[in-house]
Amino acid sequence: MILNHLMGLYTHPKEEWQTIERNHEALRSSLSHIIIVALIPAICSFIGTSQIGWDLGVGDRQFLTAQSAMIMSGGMYLGLIAGVFALAYLAFWMAKTFDAKPSYTQALELAAYTATPLFMVGLAALYPTLWFMMVVGLAGLAYSVYLLYTGVPIIMNIPEEKGFIYASSVVTAGLVLLVGLMGSSVILWSIGFGPMYQ
Repeated sequence: MILNHLMGLYTHPKEEWQTIERNHEALRSSLSHIIIVALIPAICSFIGTSQIGWDLGVGDRQFLTAQSAMIMSGGMYLGLIAGVFALAYLAFWMAKTFDAKPSYTQALELAAYTATPLFMVGLAALYPTLWFMMVVGLAGLAYSVYLLYTGVPIIMNIPEEKGFIYASSVVTAGLVLLVGLMGSSVILWSIGFGPMYQ
Protein backbone atom coordinates (compact mmCIF):
# COMPACT_ATOMS: atom_id res chain seq x y z
CA MET A 1 0.00 0.00 0.00
CA ILE A 2 2.87 2.38 0.77
CA LEU A 3 4.38 1.97 -2.69
CA ASN A 4 0.96 2.45 -4.32
CA HIS A 5 0.55 5.82 -2.61
CA LEU A 6 4.15 6.71 -3.32
CA MET A 7 3.79 6.23 -7.08
CA GLY A 8 0.32 7.77 -7.10
CA LEU A 9 1.50 10.95 -5.39
CA TYR A 10 4.00 11.46 -8.22
CA THR A 11 1.84 10.41 -11.16
CA HIS A 12 -1.65 11.68 -10.22
CA PRO A 13 -1.53 13.50 -6.85
CA LYS A 14 -5.12 14.80 -6.63
CA GLU A 15 -6.62 11.41 -7.33
CA GLU A 16 -4.19 9.78 -4.89
CA TRP A 17 -5.16 12.22 -2.12
CA GLN A 18 -8.79 11.31 -2.75
CA THR A 19 -7.89 7.62 -2.47
CA ILE A 20 -6.05 8.28 0.80
CA GLU A 21 -9.07 10.23 2.08
CA ARG A 22 -11.54 7.49 1.12
CA ASN A 23 -9.49 4.68 2.66
CA HIS A 24 -8.17 6.17 5.86
CA GLU A 25 -5.71 3.61 7.05
CA ALA A 26 -4.74 2.77 10.58
CA LEU A 27 -2.16 4.87 12.37
CA ARG A 28 0.20 1.92 11.93
CA SER A 29 0.22 2.40 8.14
CA SER A 30 1.28 6.06 8.36
CA LEU A 31 3.91 5.16 10.93
CA SER A 32 5.37 2.42 8.75
CA HIS A 33 5.45 4.83 5.79
CA ILE A 34 7.36 7.43 7.81
CA ILE A 35 9.78 4.89 9.31
CA ILE A 36 10.59 3.29 5.95
CA VAL A 37 10.81 6.41 3.76
CA ALA A 38 12.86 8.35 6.35
CA LEU A 39 15.53 5.64 6.02
CA ILE A 40 16.31 6.82 2.47
CA PRO A 41 18.02 10.13 3.36
CA ALA A 42 19.68 8.63 6.45
CA ILE A 43 21.25 5.68 4.62
CA CYS A 44 22.18 7.68 1.51
CA SER A 45 23.75 10.43 3.62
CA PHE A 46 25.81 7.87 5.51
CA ILE A 47 27.10 6.40 2.25
CA GLY A 48 27.64 9.81 0.66
CA THR A 49 29.54 11.35 3.55
CA SER A 50 31.67 8.35 4.55
CA GLN A 51 32.26 6.48 1.26
CA ILE A 52 31.85 8.92 -1.64
CA GLY A 53 32.77 12.24 -0.02
CA TRP A 54 31.29 15.71 -0.39
CA ASP A 55 32.36 17.88 -3.31
CA LEU A 56 31.98 21.48 -2.17
CA GLY A 57 33.26 22.90 -5.46
CA VAL A 58 36.69 23.84 -4.10
CA GLY A 59 39.47 21.61 -2.88
CA ASP A 60 39.37 17.88 -2.32
CA ARG A 61 36.33 15.81 -1.42
CA GLN A 62 35.44 15.88 2.28
CA PHE A 63 34.88 12.55 4.06
CA LEU A 64 33.44 11.94 7.51
CA THR A 65 34.67 9.10 9.66
CA ALA A 66 32.30 6.12 9.67
CA GLN A 67 31.43 6.69 13.33
CA SER A 68 30.70 10.39 12.80
CA ALA A 69 28.65 9.64 9.66
CA MET A 70 26.65 7.04 11.61
CA ILE A 71 25.89 9.50 14.42
CA MET A 72 24.92 12.23 11.94
CA SER A 73 22.71 9.86 9.93
CA GLY A 74 21.03 8.54 13.09
CA GLY A 75 20.38 12.08 14.27
CA MET A 76 18.98 12.99 10.86
CA TYR A 77 16.68 9.96 10.91
CA LEU A 78 15.29 10.82 14.34
CA GLY A 79 15.00 14.50 13.41
CA LEU A 80 13.05 13.73 10.24
CA ILE A 81 10.60 11.49 12.08
CA ALA A 82 10.18 14.04 14.89
CA GLY A 83 9.64 16.78 12.29
CA VAL A 84 6.82 14.85 10.60
CA PHE A 85 5.11 14.23 13.95
CA ALA A 86 5.49 17.89 14.92
CA LEU A 87 4.09 19.04 11.58
CA ALA A 88 1.17 16.64 11.95
CA TYR A 89 0.47 17.98 15.43
CA LEU A 90 0.55 21.59 14.18
CA ALA A 91 -1.79 20.73 11.29
CA PHE A 92 -4.13 18.98 13.74
CA TRP A 93 -3.95 21.90 16.21
CA MET A 94 -4.64 24.54 13.53
CA ALA A 95 -7.58 22.61 12.07
CA LYS A 96 -10.25 24.14 14.32
CA THR A 97 -9.30 27.62 13.10
CA PHE A 98 -10.32 26.56 9.59
CA ASP A 99 -13.49 24.67 10.60
CA ALA A 100 -11.88 21.30 9.94
CA LYS A 101 -12.29 18.36 12.29
CA PRO A 102 -9.59 15.87 11.33
CA SER A 103 -8.37 13.04 13.51
CA TYR A 104 -4.69 13.01 14.41
CA THR A 105 -4.30 10.07 12.00
CA GLN A 106 -5.56 12.25 9.13
CA ALA A 107 -3.12 15.02 10.07
CA LEU A 108 -0.31 12.45 10.26
CA GLU A 109 -1.24 11.09 6.81
CA LEU A 110 -1.12 14.63 5.43
CA ALA A 111 2.30 15.31 7.00
CA ALA A 112 3.77 11.91 6.09
CA TYR A 113 2.77 11.93 2.43
CA THR A 114 3.60 15.62 2.03
CA ALA A 115 7.12 15.03 3.39
CA THR A 116 7.72 12.08 1.05
CA PRO A 117 9.33 14.11 -1.81
CA LEU A 118 11.70 15.72 0.68
CA PHE A 119 12.68 12.29 1.97
CA MET A 120 13.18 11.04 -1.59
CA VAL A 121 15.62 13.92 -2.17
CA GLY A 122 17.90 11.92 0.12
CA LEU A 123 18.76 9.73 -2.88
CA ALA A 124 20.73 12.71 -4.22
CA ALA A 125 23.17 12.25 -1.32
CA LEU A 126 24.64 9.38 -3.32
CA TYR A 127 26.06 12.10 -5.60
CA PRO A 128 27.12 14.54 -2.88
CA THR A 129 27.94 17.61 -4.93
CA LEU A 130 26.74 20.89 -3.47
CA TRP A 131 25.09 22.37 -6.60
CA PHE A 132 23.35 19.08 -7.41
CA MET A 133 22.01 18.69 -3.87
CA MET A 134 20.69 22.27 -3.94
CA VAL A 135 18.86 21.80 -7.26
CA VAL A 136 17.34 18.45 -6.27
CA GLY A 137 16.49 19.78 -2.79
CA LEU A 138 14.63 22.78 -4.21
CA ALA A 139 12.71 20.53 -6.60
CA GLY A 140 11.74 18.20 -3.73
CA LEU A 141 10.69 21.14 -1.56
CA ALA A 142 8.59 22.63 -4.36
CA TYR A 143 6.81 19.31 -4.95
CA SER A 144 6.19 18.83 -1.22
CA VAL A 145 4.57 22.26 -1.05
CA TYR A 146 2.47 21.39 -4.13
CA LEU A 147 1.34 18.15 -2.47
CA LEU A 148 0.42 20.06 0.66
CA TYR A 149 -1.68 22.61 -1.24
CA THR A 150 -3.50 19.89 -3.19
CA GLY A 151 -3.90 17.57 -0.18
CA VAL A 152 -5.16 19.91 2.54
CA PRO A 153 -8.66 20.57 1.10
CA ILE A 154 -9.13 16.86 0.37
CA ILE A 155 -7.79 15.34 3.61
CA MET A 156 -9.25 18.04 5.88
CA ASN A 157 -12.60 18.16 4.01
CA ILE A 158 -12.70 21.94 3.65
CA PRO A 159 -13.29 24.25 0.65
CA GLU A 160 -10.28 25.02 -1.54
CA GLU A 161 -10.25 28.71 -0.54
CA LYS A 162 -9.88 27.81 3.14
CA GLY A 163 -7.53 24.99 2.17
CA PHE A 164 -5.15 27.48 0.54
CA ILE A 165 -4.91 29.59 3.70
CA TYR A 166 -4.67 26.47 5.89
CA ALA A 167 -1.89 25.04 3.71
CA SER A 168 -0.05 28.38 3.82
CA SER A 169 -0.21 28.26 7.62
CA VAL A 170 1.14 24.71 7.62
CA VAL A 171 3.99 25.75 5.27
CA THR A 172 4.87 28.59 7.64
CA ALA A 173 4.83 26.20 10.61
CA GLY A 174 6.98 23.76 8.62
CA LEU A 175 9.55 26.48 7.91
CA VAL A 176 9.66 27.37 11.60
CA LEU A 177 10.23 23.67 12.40
CA LEU A 178 13.02 23.51 9.81
CA VAL A 179 14.75 26.55 11.29
CA GLY A 180 14.35 24.99 14.75
CA LEU A 181 15.97 21.74 13.58
CA MET A 182 18.82 23.67 11.97
CA GLY A 183 19.31 25.72 15.12
CA SER A 184 19.38 22.55 17.21
CA SER A 185 22.05 21.13 14.89
CA VAL A 186 24.19 24.25 15.29
CA ILE A 187 23.86 24.10 19.08
CA LEU A 188 24.80 20.40 19.13
CA TRP A 189 27.80 21.05 16.87
CA SER A 190 28.99 23.91 19.08
CA ILE A 191 28.99 21.73 22.22
CA GLY A 192 31.08 19.00 20.63
CA PHE A 193 28.73 16.83 18.58
CA GLY A 194 30.00 18.15 15.24
CA PRO A 195 31.28 16.04 12.36
CA MET A 196 34.70 14.37 12.47
CA TYR A 197 36.56 14.41 9.18
CA GLN A 198 38.97 11.77 7.90
